[in-house]
Amino acid sequence: MKTKKKKSSLGHSKLEKIYLGSPLTKGLKDKKKSLLSRPVKAVNPLRADSIVGLLDSYKDMSIQARMLGQCASVYQNMLKDKTRPTIFLGLAGPLIAGGLRKTIRDMIAYGVVDVIVSTGAILYQDLYQALGHKHYIGSPNADDSVLRKLLINRIYDTYVDDEKFVKTDSWVGRFADTLEPRSYSSREFLALLCSQIKDSESILKTASKYGIPVFSPALNDSSIGIGLTDHYHINRTLKQGKITIDSIRDNYELTQIMVKSPKTAAVYIAGGVPKNFINDSVVMGYIFGKNTGGHSYAFQLTTDSPHWGGLSGSTLEEAKSWGKVSGKAAKAMAFVEPTVSLPLVVGYVLQKGLWKGRRRLKFSWDSDILKRLEIGGIVSV
Repeated sequence: MKTKKKKSSLGHSKLEKIYLGSPLTKGLKDKKKSLLSRPVKAVNPLRADSIVGLLDSYKDMSIQARMLGQCASVYQNMLKDKTRPTIFLGLAGPLIAGGLRKTIRDMIAYGVVDVIVSTGAILYQDLYQALGHKHYIGSPNADDSVLRKLLINRIYDTYVDDEKFVKTDSWVGRFADTLEPRSYSSREFLALLCSQIKDSESILKTASKYGIPVFSPALNDSSIGIGLTDHYHINRTLKQGKITIDSIRDNYELTQIMVKSPKTAAVYIAGGVPKNFINDSVVMGYIFGKNTGGHSYAFQLTTDSPHWGGLSGSTLEEAKSWGKVSGKAAKAMAFVEPTVSLPLVVGYVLQKGLWKGRRRLKFSWDSDILKRLEIGGIVSV
């Protein structure tokens, strides 16, 4: 005997009407259609056979993959802009210890950056390697008391030889002894130091080869600063002349580059002093009677979070309120650790050949005055 199915007291159609409410108006339907016009696409590992293919796939994914893809797009746009923006590269964090020396060096060699602003530690570790010393694979779980007895320094999971660090510090001090005793900007001092480096894989040497200015506004806060302090102490004790680093002159010089550029772009790796230094030079344009309008392009690769309120994690949206990034800027932030993210983004622009046809900038300095900023010859590697 068949039994009749009991009818639901609330039909499905009624349930949908109660849950969804009144039908959408045409205007809301159109807006909804627009917002739901681009579906997320799953990455196909079998077809992502190059960095370009992988990053292009990332653009249709979500979360930090999409943001990394957007960073690649912003970089592409700044490199293809016919106005020829001056690209400022800010470097912070354990990038050399992490294995990014070659990546940064190639950014210079292939002309995809024009000005470098770095922490002193990154430049020191580049010099350390240029003098024939190495970073070694270590462990974050090492017994640091034992490492201290062995004169090994640890940078998370990387080891360096403290004896070689001291030798490098002394090398810096001895080099400073050869210079005319006066004040120098970090750019001028580092340009002179580059002349002593022979290693063609060095960031500093490559910057010198292609005329790229390198600033380190917190140079004293590094082992280069230790070497310079050694020089200062010895020469003060002997009542001889000594050199000093003038960080205000750094401000003065970098801001001249900013105001003489028809358009500017910024690439921030991590954050710290370099990020703020690049941004403050935009604000300081008023000293020279110019409002640059902020960077036209900017992207950042970082692990710092915005909600702590610090500069390193502050968003590029926030930078608009200061006038550091243009309200119309193409921008992106990817919260991905740089040893993972930077090779992907740089690999993208190099593999796509976005450097081809690009012209280098020529900087003509007279002491602390930038006499000319000109477009030079086509990039060749």
